[in-house]
Amino acid sequence: METALTRLTGVRHPIVQTGMGWVAGPRLVSATANAGALGILASATMTPDRLRAAVREVRARTDAPFGVNLRADAADAGDRVRILIEEGVRVASFALAPSRELIGELKEAGVVVIPTVGARRHAEKVAGWGADAVLVQGTEGGGHTGEVATTVLLPQVVDAVDIPVVAAGGFFDGRGLVAALAYGAAGVAMGTRFLLTSDSTVPEAVKARYLEATVRDVTVTRAVDGLPHRMLRTELVDALENSGRVRALFHATRRASRFRRLSGLTWRRMVRDGLALRHGKGLTWSQVLLAANTPMLLKASMVDGRTDLGVMASGQVVGVIDDLPSCAELVERIMKEAEDTRRRLTASR
Repeated sequence: METALTRLTGVRHPIVQTGMGWVAGPRLVSATANAGALGILASATMTPDRLRAAVREVRARTDAPFGVNLRADAADAGDRVRILIEEGVRVASFALAPSRELIGELKEAGVVVIPTVGARRHAEKVAGWGADAVLVQGTEGGGHTGEVATTVLLPQVVDAVDIPVVAAGGFFDGRGLVAALAYGAAGVAMGTRFLLTSDSTVPEAVKARYLEATVRDVTVTRAVDGLPHRMLRTELVDALENSGRVRALFHATRRASRFRRLSGLTWRRMVRDGLALRHGKGLTWSQVLLAANTPMLLKASMVDGRTDLGVMASGQVVGVIDDLPSCAELVERIMKEAEDTRRRLTASR
């Protein structure tokens, strides 16, 4: 199925696996790429040296195009951009809008730039700065999210910009892909659906916890880092929501210290990144440290398997997912469902 997304990135199918921290590592990304979709490597929890090594590991596993997700507000974003350029990465995606200068540097090197946005005005801004496409996430999506549903946000953005738009938030099958294309999107992006594959390195017990969840077990909370964060409701989420500021600050500082040792970041760098989140969002200083704490809370579940100590980012679609296919099986199934859906729609005219 050829769309503006497949032509832009060089992949066979208009499906994107999002850059989920601690989840979208070399194994998942290369499996996605080999299945013909666009795998995105999550780099925010990696040191620059680890990022370079991870890119080379993906390259050793696949000849297909893939991308890397970056934090545009990170103090070392420029250094990471240069790693992508030096290593010949095809796509750079961003969780927040990158600066005009970063976009220009990447485009000059031939890297496709795809920022993630949650509002029409943000899409218009990055399109004006030269972004090659935008990924639009509605409130159904996992992790940090906005308040507008995909079915409302997507057509707004499609009508506002003249670059390819990728739809995210609430997608898991071929019917959703066809629906997104009908709205004018060039493809869909999925996180939770790729997390729940056999190629995902998330511990099996954690995957089982996801598979047991219903749509009512997914919540949006500000307790983790002060920003709206969609995740499974767990005992830890309940505890964080009911903790006082002093206790929350104590736990945040302890876990932030662990993340600092793991990532190699200095306290100054961590606070600077936290302040980037604080800017314009009214977060307290305790929430700034909670923002630094978030990577460790995610690692506890996604890597260590400790759902009692970590958080489990999740889209609402978790409630309708009940299996763990390989990436190849998943992509093949979605594309077959999409073709069957299109034929059925055509036949019903």
